[in-house]
Amino acid sequence: MQAASFIGVLNTIFIIMLIYYGLKFIGRFLLPILFQKVVKNAEEKFKQQQGYQNYNTTKEGETTIDKKPNEQNKRNNSVGEYIDYEEVDD
Repeated sequence: MQAASFIGVLNTIFIIMLIYYGLKFIGRFLLPILFQKVVKNAEEKFKQQQGYQNYNTTKEGETTIDKKPNEQNKRNNSVGEYIDYEEVDD
């Protein structure tokens, strides 16, 4: 059976630390860029799904008034009639 040499163990630990800190250093620069791309793609996909329309077409200082559609208050009379009652004590 072969025994691991002390220099081999140190070499392995050094390589693992170098890879760890290298990925950590690169991650500081690449992860924000990748995150921005993912957010941008998700935003574009959301806009496509929602049928995005540019609502900000008015110029600054202009006033626009959006009217609500006429809603008719319809009551459902098929529910029945409300009857007022009083409790009677015996």
